[in-house]
This record gives sequence, C-alpha cells and structure tokens, in this order.
Amino acid sequence: QVQLVESGGGLVQAGGSLRLSCAASGASGLTFSTADMGWFRQVSGKEREFVAAISRSGFSIYNADAVKGRFTISRDNAKNTVYLQMNSLKPEDTAVYYCAARFSAIRVRLTTTDDYAYWGQGTQVTISS
Repeated sequence: QVQLVESGGGLVQAGGSLRLSCAASGASGLTFSTADMGWFRQVSGKEREFVAAISRSGFSIYNADAVKGRFTISRDNAKNTVYLQMNSLKPEDTAVYYCAARFSAIRVRLTTTDDYAYWGQGTQVTISS
C-alpha cells in the first residue's frame, strides 16, 4: 500500500506563492523513483482537474494550460517527495490540491485521474483577491 501525504497548503493573497509537497511512503516492493507523479485540484461541486505531472525519470513534465508559466512540478527521489511550486497565484487557483502516483509500466498521458492508482488526502489552497 502506498501512502501520499500532501502539505504546504494555506491562505495567500493573489500574486503570492506557495510550495506544495507530497511525501510518499509504504510502497512495499516499489520505489518512488519508479512512480509517475501528478498534481490535481478540485473545487467543491466540480470534477477533479489535472494540474501537472512528472514522469518517473523526471525528464517528461506536463502542465495544464491554466498553470503554464506559473506552476512548476519537480521531484526529489532521495526524499520520496514531489513538489508543486505555485507562483503568481490567482483566486481561480483556489481548490483542494491532490497528489497522485502510479507505478504501472504502461505508458499513459498522465493527465487524467484514471491514469493514477494512488491518491493523497488533499491540501486546501485558498487565494484571496
């Protein structure tokens, strides 16, 4: 069983920055460096939407159009952690942010919720105008 724990959420003013972290543990027989990782967000009453993803190698990175140029995903395999640096935050970025992981070797786009097998509990990000 894999556990993902997000942290770093909070309340900031528009234009500010936050860095989210997602620490992975409990991957018995699996290693973090073999996991593709993603960040999604969800507003109450709406579907969970893709934000960013990074491949297990770290060489492939994907970003949603809404966050391009503002958010950066990265990973530290030595710490079993993936990060989401969020700059120039806007009120419309307000949501619960979820970390996700997948270990399957089958190549997918990494941009849909169905691509991932493991999810964290989420961390609230609120941007005030």
